[in-house]
Amino acid sequence: MSIIDRLNNAKDAIARAASDCGRDPATVTLVCVTKTFPAEDVLPLLDAGQRVFGENRVQEAMGKWPALREKFPGIELHLIGPLQSNKTKEAVETFDVIQSVDREKIAQALAEEMAKQGKRPRLFIQVNTGAEPQKAGVLPQDADAFIAACRDKYGLEISGLMCVPPVDEQASPHFALLADIARRNGVPELSMGMSSDFELAIQLGATYVRVGSAIMGTREYPQA
Repeated sequence: MSIIDRLNNAKDAIARAASDCGRDPATVTLVCVTKTFPAEDVLPLLDAGQRVFGENRVQEAMGKWPALREKFPGIELHLIGPLQSNKTKEAVETFDVIQSVDREKIAQALAEEMAKQGKRPRLFIQVNTGAEPQKAGVLPQDADAFIAACRDKYGLEISGLMCVPPVDEQASPHFALLADIARRNGVPELSMGMSSDFELAIQLGATYVRVGSAIMGTREYPQA
């Protein structure tokens, strides 16, 4: 199948999953994850009308997307990988949505940088629903307090929550946990679900699904 066939298959699956649980498919946004793929691999998707994309690394996005933005209006770029405080300036410059806010140091740095630049990307808090030590994200038991601190201490508007469930566990309890945290804190958006489980995530309330390999194909990661 071509990359456009895979894109259309993903869109069709999203629409079916939403309709099956009584939701309007328009309430679910496909974030096509293009990390590690060069700009030329993204061009067919842009030509086909896809406009929402996700990247894991600030530096990679800075090298790939400025020229594409000049050619294709309306691109919305999401940072879905961990954000280091020393990359906050570049992240605010480059991204429309930052999905990986996970600690007060980042919240403070973002608040300061957004004030300097006069630019306000939408912010999602990443929750480490599986409490995995190797993974970024605020712990579930600390999420309420962190959301409150972002709002009250740093003046940040929190648009959504994001999670990446453990690969060796059923995803549904993690999605349900994230939805519950969002509900009780009045957070409207949920970024959850990837290539293998986005249909389940939609059933449990996802408003953004992050689909990479099901559209882009197998990734080849650079050697360390």
